Amino acid sequence: LSLKFGDIGNLKGLVIRLLLTTSYYQLSVQNWFSLHRLQLLYNHSVQATFNATGIHAPATYSFHCEHVSSLQRYDALLIPSSANDLSQLWEVTFIDFQIQGFNVQEGRFAYARDCASFFSPAILMGLVMSLILLLVLAYALHMLIHLKSLDRHYECKASPAYFAQMKDNDMGDEKEPLRNSGNESYELRNQQFGKIYI
Repeated sequence: LSLKFGDIGNLKGLVIRLLLTTSYYQLSVQNWFSLHRLQLLYNHSVQATFNATGIHAPATYSFHCEHVSSLQRYDALLIPSSANDLSQLWEVTFIDFQIQGFNVQEGRFAYARDCASFFSPAILMGLVMSLILLLVLAYALHMLIHLKSLDRHYECKASPAYFAQMKDNDMGDEKEPLRNSGNESYELRNQQFGKIYI
């Protein structure tokens, strides 16, 4: 596929040649086309050659991408074929690029397969944040369950059954008056709890 600029000033002799190939893939059970190479010709001589990577789609589809470029800031889908030729001197960028090599009907593009990845940085960041929130929620639920088990533990410890013996002793103790230097005092028979003076 050759794109000629016609009689547009300095671009009169410039031709962009796109070499498209088609192949059959058994895994997808259909033909796919791919952009194999891009060549820049000026005055019928090849000036630069770029290998294309990732530009492919089913043969019944078209391929669309916001930027197809040799620049790194646009993910560099066009790579110079050799470090020794003039490709390093050229910077090629197509904006809103769409191509369909085969099965073109009524001069219109078919449904486009976009180059945008399903896992863009924004989507990955959203997934990471969701994972962090789920971990925090799981930790909070774990702590709530742990607190409930502690409440049950303290309920057992605070049960009146532990103090039954002490209450029985309190009920069984009797006070008896003591006479000591004119002050009236009472002493519990069970010496385990000490003395009380009034």
